[in-house]
Amino acid sequence: MQNLIDNFDDIQSIKKKLTVINIVDIAEILENVENHKLLKIFRLLPKDKAADVFSYMSPENQKIIIETITDKELATIVNDLYLDDTVDLLEELPANVVKKVLKNTDGATRKIINQFLNYPEDSAGSVMTIEYVDLKKNLTIKDAINRIRKTVDAKETFDICYVTDSHRILEGTVSFRDILLANDNQKIEDIMDKNIIFAHTTDDKEIVSNMFMKYDCSSLAVVDNEKRLVGIITVDDVVDIIQDENTEDFELMAAITPSEKPYLKTNVFRLALNRIPWLLFLMLSATFTGFVIHNFENQLAAQSVLIAFIPMLMDTGGNSGSQSATLAIRGLALNEIKVSDFFIIMIKESFVGLIAGIVLAIFNFARLIILKYDPLVSLTVCLSILLTVILANVIGGILPILAKSLKLDPALMAAPLITTIVDVISLISFFTIASIFLPV
Repeated sequence: MQNLIDNFDDIQSIKKKLTVINIVDIAEILENVENHKLLKIFRLLPKDKAADVFSYMSPENQKIIIETITDKELATIVNDLYLDDTVDLLEELPANVVKKVLKNTDGATRKIINQFLNYPEDSAGSVMTIEYVDLKKNLTIKDAINRIRKTVDAKETFDICYVTDSHRILEGTVSFRDILLANDNQKIEDIMDKNIIFAHTTDDKEIVSNMFMKYDCSSLAVVDNEKRLVGIITVDDVVDIIQDENTEDFELMAAITPSEKPYLKTNVFRLALNRIPWLLFLMLSATFTGFVIHNFENQLAAQSVLIAFIPMLMDTGGNSGSQSATLAIRGLALNEIKVSDFFIIMIKESFVGLIAGIVLAIFNFARLIILKYDPLVSLTVCLSILLTVILANVIGGILPILAKSLKLDPALMAAPLITTIVDVISLISFFTIASIFLPV
C-alpha cells in the first residue's frame, strides 16, 4: 500500500485497496503521507469509511483536512462522526478551525456540542456520547426489537439498552442478548436489570475507569443530579482514559510535567520546559542534604571513613522508598488501597522495612568485617542501614496516601521526590548513630 501511495500513479488500485484495509490502519498509513497527497487519498475513501478514518487521524492531519475540504464535505464528515468523537476533535483543534467545524453543523448538534464542551475537563460528561439505545419499560420485546432496528444505525453501541421513563429518569438496563432470548410478548420491565451501575456527569474520568474495571462494563450510563440519563461512556473511550491516566502517572512519577502530545510530536523546547521546573525544585530541595552534611562536619572530620558509606546509604534508602511508593501509588490507582488504610500501610511497611533492613544489615556487617573495617564503624553503618530502610519504607508507603487525602495525584510522591526526602533522613540517622557509637 505504501508503495502505491509513494508512486501515486495508479489511482484505481489505491482506491480498491482502501476499501479492504481496516480504518485504523488507513489512518496510520495517512500519518506518513505528504501533505499535498493527504487530501487526494482521503477523497478516495468510500463515503461510509471517510468519517471513521477521520476520527482515528492525528489532530495535525485532521486540521489539514478541515482547512482544505469544502464546507459540504466537512458537514458530511461531522454528521457521520459520533458526538464524542466530534467533541474530542474540537478540543484538539485551534479556534479558527473549530469555528469552521461548528459553522457546518446544524443548530441542534451545535447546542449539544457546546454543552459537552462546558463539562469540566477530565469529567465523565466530557467523554460521554449521546448515541445510545433507550427503551420504555412497558414496551413488548417485539416492539423493542423494532425500535432498535430503526435507530441502531445512529447509535454507537446497542449491546446494552437503557430503560428510562417519560422524564428520562434511568430505571434500568437490559442487554440485547436478553432481548433476543425473551418471548415476543414479554415486557421490557420483566427482563430489565434494576440494579443500575452509573456515573454522574461531574465524576472524574479516573473514577469512571475504575468502575469499568470493577464491574466489567462494556458501557456505563451517565446521569445528571436528578438521575436523568444524559449519555453513556463506551469501553473504547475508557481504554483511551486508562492510557491517558497511565501516561500522566508515568510522567509525574518521573518528575515531568504531563504533556498532551506524543513524545515525537513535541518540540525540544516544550520537552525541556516540562522538565525544568521539577529539576529546579529537586535541585533546590537537595540542598537540604548539603545542610545536613555541613552540620555534622565534626563527625566527618573525626571519622573520615564515614564519607565512603554515604552514597551506599542514600541509594539504599532511596531505592527502598521508591519500591514502597510504587506499590502504594499502584494500589491507590487500582482502588486496592484507600486513604483509610493509612495506619495499616504504615505498620505493614514498618515490618517489611524491618525484615529487609535486618537482611541488608547482616550482609553488610559480614562484608565490612571481612574487609577489616573497625567493628564500631561496621556496627554504625549497619544500624544506619536498618533504620534508613525502615523509615524509607514507611515514608514511601504513606506519602502517596497523604497526597490522595489532600486531593493531589499520588504519582507526585514518586521516586525523585521520595529519594530527596529519604536522602535527608538517611543522613540524619547515619550521623546521629555515628555520634553515639564513634568518638568525635
